[in-house]
Amino acid sequence: MSNKKGSLSITSENIFPVIKKWLYSDHDIFYRELISNGCDAITKLKKLDMMGEYSLPLDYKAKIQVIVSPEDKTLTFIDNGLGMTSEEVDEYINQIAFSGATDFLEKYKDKADSDQIIGHFGLGFYSAFMVADEVHIDTLSYKEGATPVHWECDGGTEFEMGDGEWNQVGTKITLFLNEDCLEFANEYRAREVITKYCSFMPTEIYLSKKDAPEEYETIDAADKRDTDKVIEEIHEEAKFEEKENENGEKEQVEVSPAKDKLKIVKRPVALNETHPLWTKSPSECTDEDYKAFYRDVFHDYKEPLFWIHLNMDYPFNLKGILYFPKINTEYDSIEGTIKLYNNQVFIADNIKEVIPEFLMLLKGVIDCPDLPLNVSRSALQNDGFVTKISEYITKKVADKLTGMCKTDKESYEKYWDDIAPFIKFGCLKDTKFCDKMNDYILFKDINDKYTTLPELLVKEEEEKATDENGEAVEAEVVEENKDADETKEPEDTRKTVYYVTDLQQQSQYVNMFKEQGQNAVILDHAIDTSFITQLEQRNENYKFCRIDADVTDTMVEETSEDELKSETETLTDVFRKALNNEGLEVKVEKFKNKDLSSMLTVSEESRRMQDMMRMYAMGGMDMNMFGSASETLVLNANNDLVQYILNNKDSENVPTFAAQLYDLAKIANAPLSPEAMTEFVARSNKIMMLLTK
Repeated sequence: MSNKKGSLSITSENIFPVIKKWLYSDHDIFYRELISNGCDAITKLKKLDMMGEYSLPLDYKAKIQVIVSPEDKTLTFIDNGLGMTSEEVDEYINQIAFSGATDFLEKYKDKADSDQIIGHFGLGFYSAFMVADEVHIDTLSYKEGATPVHWECDGGTEFEMGDGEWNQVGTKITLFLNEDCLEFANEYRAREVITKYCSFMPTEIYLSKKDAPEEYETIDAADKRDTDKVIEEIHEEAKFEEKENENGEKEQVEVSPAKDKLKIVKRPVALNETHPLWTKSPSECTDEDYKAFYRDVFHDYKEPLFWIHLNMDYPFNLKGILYFPKINTEYDSIEGTIKLYNNQVFIADNIKEVIPEFLMLLKGVIDCPDLPLNVSRSALQNDGFVTKISEYITKKVADKLTGMCKTDKESYEKYWDDIAPFIKFGCLKDTKFCDKMNDYILFKDINDKYTTLPELLVKEEEEKATDENGEAVEAEVVEENKDADETKEPEDTRKTVYYVTDLQQQSQYVNMFKEQGQNAVILDHAIDTSFITQLEQRNENYKFCRIDADVTDTMVEETSEDELKSETETLTDVFRKALNNEGLEVKVEKFKNKDLSSMLTVSEESRRMQDMMRMYAMGGMDMNMFGSASETLVLNANNDLVQYILNNKDSENVPTFAAQLYDLAKIANAPLSPEAMTEFVARSNKIMMLLTK
């Protein structure tokens, strides 16, 4: 073939400099693109062999070699794929954006599937010019009688192509690096980048340094392979040690038998795993396989709680593994890492269009060849198909969790405290996920048992339907009062689910609930305020109420409306004066527990509003500007101390006792302010001094 010169066929003016500088956001990505091209070339050759259009040599081993040379300032990529003829170089290299992969698929669309063809756009090769001043291609086509081709370009639009000297089927690409990118010829940097982008590519990748001295290793002679280069045969004599036998006599005992070994040139080790775990069927994988993969990929040596193996062929191709990690929320970052692959080629971490936001807390890999990537394979094109993939992933996660709750409740309960943040965040972010998980959300109750809302509500109904002796009670029929005020607000018929936010702080209320056989669930995470609000909005049959929001009927004796009116007026006057708080709400009840003197209730709506304000308030904002939560001091008319205040309201010590009762009630509800705590300690000392007199 005679030498040929010409200009690259560019459809848009000055597009080449744009490709070199702006096509990819990360310059190190050229490694991925050139190695991907090599994988494609090998995959195509294998398919031609399968279809009978080419016969691979018996000793053929698909591989890609990357050779770094810091001295020459070059990088070389060699594949033993199908190579190119001069016409193909002209078509696929000299015409930018004509994809060889696309052309190959079109030609053989009826004879082979396209699962392992990586390239789409034909621009990957030109990523080399982001780091190289000059690029050479040497290639030999698999076609019978093909002539080697040499191509070179100095980064402009001019190229030179002619006969070459490359004598093996495949392609060699040599990059002459520019001065700013010499780091990529460093062996350790090359290993780092290849590991980042190519850890799971379908063809073995080998890295070496040009002119590096040979390294050796010693193997057992029985383990020799045909490809091993033997340097020396070694015979190791048996080793003996003097040991004492049962009779106390010393004798020579063989501790290592004689061995024949070989010193060989160190076998090359591939940098990648060509058959990653997610490409296998779940039935082929053991628990240890999943755990080892997790450690290798995420460098997390805390074992994951459990995992979900995604394996779908229709209506789109998607495989992957999602891990639920064990998180120490006090120290660890809650954000996880989900690596996105396209035909085993790394694309990016945590692409939000594919991975639902709440699943960003997980760790895992997802491989979807059908993803509509943009031209640089670094981001997604806007496509409704992506939404379907996201919805599928969410559905699979929900199916796994609900299935576990149904079939392996014990494990589900064991994992719950760790996975609760994922699920609650998911319920807030995705209403479909929330509806699917609704009956499988676990709540830990004050008896250290886990329960779902349906279980909790059914149990409450059963308890209400029995008397103190456990016998069934028929519901009382109440006739409607037709003369009732029609303007009166309808009664709230929702069932109440009581909850605790701080077992230690609210221990008084917890003990009261336990004494009366009532239950409450524990909601002690910052996300819970928003979470229960979301559940209430999506469930009309129940509402959440903190146990200090009101006094339940089971805790007090039944009284008439006017029975405690006088006591209420007297105690209200005494406590308002003692606390210098004319707006204080005071309520008097007859508690069944006579030892309880006072307690503080805070309106659920008011307190929840305060929590929301606090959650969204900006740093340094004064929370007092939102007003204080609506609280009521509840006093026990059956308590001796309260009775003493009633009967001795004019005593000089009553204001002290009243203030103490208020603070005791306050402490059981929330921490005292520094000033209030100082006064409480001083007052406690004063009261103890009164007891000594």
